[in-house]
Amino acid sequence: MIRYLRPPRSASALTLFFAIASIWLVGPGHGAARAQTPPVLPLRSGEADPDSMMLETLRSIEGEPLTLQRAIELALGQSPDARAAEEAYLAAAATVRREKGSFDPELFATAEKSSDDQPSASPFAGAAVVETDHTTTSAGARVTLPFGTEVEASIATDKTESNSSFAALNPEDAATSRLQVRQPLLSGFGPGTRGPLTAAERRLEAARARRLESRLSVRSSVERTYWELYAAERDLAVQRLIVERASSIREEAQLRADAGLVGPNQVANAQVFLSEQQLVELDRSEALDQVSDRLASLLGQRPQSMRRFHPTDAPPETFDVDSDDSLLERARAGNPGLVAARLDAESVQAEERAARWNALPTLDLIGSLGGHGLGGRPHEVIFGADTLLTSIDGSLGNAIGDAVARDYPTWSVGVELTVPLFLREGRGERDRLRAERRRNDALVRGIEQTVEESVRARAQELRNGSRRLELARQAVAAAREQVRIGIIEFENGRTTAFELVRLGADLASTQQRYSDALVRTASAAAELRALLGEGAE
Repeated sequence: MIRYLRPPRSASALTLFFAIASIWLVGPGHGAARAQTPPVLPLRSGEADPDSMMLETLRSIEGEPLTLQRAIELALGQSPDARAAEEAYLAAAATVRREKGSFDPELFATAEKSSDDQPSASPFAGAAVVETDHTTTSAGARVTLPFGTEVEASIATDKTESNSSFAALNPEDAATSRLQVRQPLLSGFGPGTRGPLTAAERRLEAARARRLESRLSVRSSVERTYWELYAAERDLAVQRLIVERASSIREEAQLRADAGLVGPNQVANAQVFLSEQQLVELDRSEALDQVSDRLASLLGQRPQSMRRFHPTDAPPETFDVDSDDSLLERARAGNPGLVAARLDAESVQAEERAARWNALPTLDLIGSLGGHGLGGRPHEVIFGADTLLTSIDGSLGNAIGDAVARDYPTWSVGVELTVPLFLREGRGERDRLRAERRRNDALVRGIEQTVEESVRARAQELRNGSRRLELARQAVAAAREQVRIGIIEFENGRTTAFELVRLGADLASTQQRYSDALVRTASAAAELRALLGEGAE
């Protein structure tokens, strides 16, 4: 446990300044969270309590409290990129449903009534003008199977009414049943028919991966900006302490100059330092506002009651990092961008396979089975001295039953060949998709290389994070020791205010590098999680 002694009442303002300036990043973190801090070396007996001073300065910086988890939730809820990826996923899902619809069975039915008055000079027509009324119907179902097989089952009826005296059935009911199969053997076979659906399914999976990638990207961006806000707020806090105590330096130098202990040049040096630090304070304040504004843009809302956000979480310092081989294996399997690129390539491959079949001539095997049925009301036919009456009798239902039972069967089998001259359309599409497939393969290889480089770089940053933070702590400790010695030498007249100004600037610089190292490590962890496809709730 590090303890600090409060300064005696005789402690100079200059001593107090350097005691306070030396505790940047030492004070407690924002809210309940607190990052591990660099060790504090006591400058000398009688220093002020730096923790309380730093905490008081941090509290003086106004901001609406915001946790990292809340920031991520707000960003995911409104991010344009995440919403666009979600809609792209829904569009891809709808495309899959559309392509699957090509293989859905469908019912069909038609009905038609027609009338025909045909004049005739034949004595066998049965009337001078033969009036014939037809009522035809057909109904059935058809389906296309994934291998390109087309199956159609149908039943057709024809009801005929005529004024011909030679009509043996009036009305006459005829029915025909038919089961027809068409199987492509070249173009349209297998992948040639199912290719669009397979490609749509791969694109749906790619859209799902990109939806995850967008969420990981939003999360990573918010986390990095959140830690930048953390560092910017602490930068402003220490700068305010420096400005406050720089004024004490100038006053101390003025008092010493009035007493004849130092020359006017040291008062001028202290004034220059004060002015420079006041300008830096303005820059720090603007930087803090800009980072907060960037975070507000990511969240889709600004602070409700204050000018800026105030981060309440502190970045972690230590991370467990697996070996490069293990990380690369996880990235190759889980990186959403890489997975999406591979699925895009697979969708093009499916289209190319379909195009290879469809570039061939069309050769279809066609076969059918069916039957006929006949019914109606018998009608006497008087032919000379004979009166004829058919033995066929029955309703339309009887005719349909005979047709379905194939009491009077029919069948057919054959092939149909279609050869487009030059085959340019099919071959052109095949060659286009072949080139597109090779292009996608090259893109996948490029993304794999980029992901591998990024994973190795972020992993190395994390492995060096602890060492980087330790070196930054050592630099802070050394800068504090320089300040401690400088104060002693200044009070003994062995150094100038200008040298103390330089030492104070060096101390602030080392503290900022420590903050940068802390944020860099946390940001590298966020980027690595996104590269591995992990951490998207």
